[in-house]
Amino acid sequence: MARIYLRPWFNVAYLISASASTTSFSQKIMSHLTIIVAATKSNGIGQSGKLPWRLSKEMAYFARVTSSAPEGQRNAVIMGRKTWESIPANFKPLSKRFNVVVSHNGDYELTSSRLSAPVHLCSSLPSAVELTSQADIHRRFIIGGVSLISETLNPTSSNPMSCIADRILLTRIIAPDYPQCDVHMPDFLEAGKEGKAVWKRASHDELVKWAGFDVPAGIQEENGVSYEFQMWFRQ
Repeated sequence: MARIYLRPWFNVAYLISASASTTSFSQKIMSHLTIIVAATKSNGIGQSGKLPWRLSKEMAYFARVTSSAPEGQRNAVIMGRKTWESIPANFKPLSKRFNVVVSHNGDYELTSSRLSAPVHLCSSLPSAVELTSQADIHRRFIIGGVSLISETLNPTSSNPMSCIADRILLTRIIAPDYPQCDVHMPDFLEAGKEGKAVWKRASHDELVKWAGFDVPAGIQEENGVSYEFQMWFRQ
């Protein structure tokens, strides 16, 4: 899974959504991009192009939350080339979702052993966001890798505000710490330029309401790993 890297194919932590937020950021910008990612407390998300943990329940959560959409609509999953390449051939494109791969190589060939879902190639994040701004797209998720996550976390002069995430679905890996992780996402909890917190954690009830299904609350235990499903929104 050489995504740089979020989850394994049907399980990546994390990205983009279209629900009405109560934050001032989303009210003004309305980007409706959700990052979905699993990360340790030190923000480690991968090791040697793979996930150092294997959590089937967490992967099922990823699949369900990124697939759930009202009748007649679908969600979009936006990913980098390495994330696309990390998906096993028999699982890509991700079913029931509008797949978008971002690569600066315009000649990159998207190969798949099946045609169960649409997949498109875009040369940049802005073009991917524009492509998925269509009426039948319910929510848009950034699912990896780390470069796309970084790009959607931090506004820059070259990055339109429409490409900035206003929500993060975070699976926080609490223990072990996985010090062997060699890929880390930015610390989104760092204070902003004015010393104010940029992100605020939603309550579990808010997460359940947004997801549209019952999400396990509190610390989960699986294969010797402790983790928790969280939702954060930009203030």
